[in-house]
Amino acid sequence: MKSNLDSGIIVFILIVSSCSNAKNMIKYEAIGYFSTEYNIKTGAPRQGVLQPDSKGTIILNDEYKAGLQNLNQFEYIFVLFHFHEAKGWENTVAPPESEHEFGLFATRSPRRPNPIGLSLIKLDSIKDNKLFVSGIDTFDGTPVLDIKPFLPTIDSKITEKNLMAEYYLGHHDEDFINDSLVKIFIKGEKSDK
Repeated sequence: MKSNLDSGIIVFILIVSSCSNAKNMIKYEAIGYFSTEYNIKTGAPRQGVLQPDSKGTIILNDEYKAGLQNLNQFEYIFVLFHFHEAKGWENTVAPPESEHEFGLFATRSPRRPNPIGLSLIKLDSIKDNKLFVSGIDTFDGTPVLDIKPFLPTIDSKITEKNLMAEYYLGHHDEDFINDSLVKIFIKGEKSDK
């Protein structure tokens, strides 16, 4: 990752490691970044929507300012971002404070082959190239890849099976990422569980 937050330039190049040709290379340029009070030392909410008082700002690069037109008509937005503090990944993970391992893709672990995050956050207001948001779960400086409006009629599908899986996997947990086990988990280090 190349990063220069002062100039607003962040470039990501994701390479599929098992492939050697250029058509499997994907390049993303961040459209901005989060400004928050959270960092790897202080921790961040595990699921921002469960912490509605967690506040932050998304600062977009100037060339995307016009793309914000009409976004203020929405109360909630999806934000795709890069887990810039996550290190490494494994096919199975034991989330913090869990005694069980789960398949990576059945979790919201930040340690993924392509460390892309997705958050549903509340859009409080927009001023110039700044989105003032709440219910966040990102660290300061987290690169933003995309923003999309939350459309309840197509973005929500509540089923008994999904509700049971959510409960079993612990995605309803309101704990903050602020203890040593979670920091070890994010950085990809082994713990003595």
